Amino acid sequence: MARTTTAPATADDERRLLSARVSLGKAFTPVPVEFLLIASAALLLTIFGIMMVISATAVSSMQAANNPYNDGLRHAIFAAVGVPLMFVVSRFSMSWLKRLAWPVLIGAILLQLLVFTPLGLDVGGNLNWIDFGFMTVQPSEFIKLGLAVWCGFMLDRKRAVLGRWKHVAVPLAPVALVAIGTVMAGRDLGTVMVMALLVLGALFFSGVKLRYFIPPVLLAAAAVVAFAVASPNRMTRIMSVFDQSCLDAYLDECYQPLHGIWGLASGGLLGLGLGNSKEKYDWLPAAADDYIFAIVGEELGLLGCLAVLALFVVFAIGAFRIVGRAHDLFVRVVAGGIGVWIIGQALINIGVVLRVFPALGVPLPFLSSGGSSLIAVLLACGVLLACARTLPDAPDRPSRRRAAA
Repeated sequence: MARTTTAPATADDERRLLSARVSLGKAFTPVPVEFLLIASAALLLTIFGIMMVISATAVSSMQAANNPYNDGLRHAIFAAVGVPLMFVVSRFSMSWLKRLAWPVLIGAILLQLLVFTPLGLDVGGNLNWIDFGFMTVQPSEFIKLGLAVWCGFMLDRKRAVLGRWKHVAVPLAPVALVAIGTVMAGRDLGTVMVMALLVLGALFFSGVKLRYFIPPVLLAAAAVVAFAVASPNRMTRIMSVFDQSCLDAYLDECYQPLHGIWGLASGGLLGLGLGNSKEKYDWLPAAADDYIFAIVGEELGLLGCLAVLALFVVFAIGAFRIVGRAHDLFVRVVAGGIGVWIIGQALINIGVVLRVFPALGVPLPFLSSGGSSLIAVLLACGVLLACARTLPDAPDRPSRRRAAA
């Protein structure tokens, strides 16, 4: 019987095997802890949001479509689209994100301009939606993402001259004012405030001198005051926050804030139980949207609210750890801008429910019903995850070079 012999491995074969092992090692390299914090918080908040939207919309869905899960399942579909997109974007390199900075911002602004055409939809006095017939889109949510990436790109390009105010202001100030102005023209004060916070956060984390913040802060404050005074309805809602006897205007500007705080307070420590909200029976307007946190408090109590806050804290730790550890100015500014946007918007929304702020029409990230908000936030999380992948190895983690040796 013939004997089979194995040919000795050649140098080329050994190189190919080594290349395969190195390639496999890179594919399975552990991700940074910031990646895990952001991804886990985003996924848990999204799942929590699906659960709460299904519960909060059960009554209105039954009335409109004879199906208690109609609106909730639509929200779940948006989540099913947004979560894979988040992980796809997480694989983008920083060079790709820089290439996308201008196209994404310009595309979002052009989309926002469609609200001033016959496609525009006015909701609650704010002209900030586009009605395509089969679905509505809120383009201002995508302007936030475009602004965060664009600010990082522009400030990174000017990093050598950020000590001169002219280079900080141009073209950042005019482009940001155009983006924010298109939303302000639609009378959406809440979104304008969030966008202004995002730009100021990007400037702060870029390391510009603090005295450069005085003009934009004063300008933003003056614009908000003028915007509020120009609308009697908006001014009435703002002043209602300081009205201790708000019951006198129960059927007017105090109706929604009072039902929001009553729903939040009626849950006690453990809540009435998931699905047992009373406010969602047409008592609380926007129960699944801007006031979803009130339904969380009513059905899941203080513990449910603390769980939501804890997840946002985990998200904030992940985002701002990227800012603290990043050596790349682009990564630092983008992560800081997105962190200020999402955490700031969450705090504003919760403050509205607690009657610390007037009703501003700002959704709670991840939880509020609305496909535009959810997908934009998940895409922003994808950008954060991509930024986390660029972080250097932690001091207590062996470097790849040492491991390869």
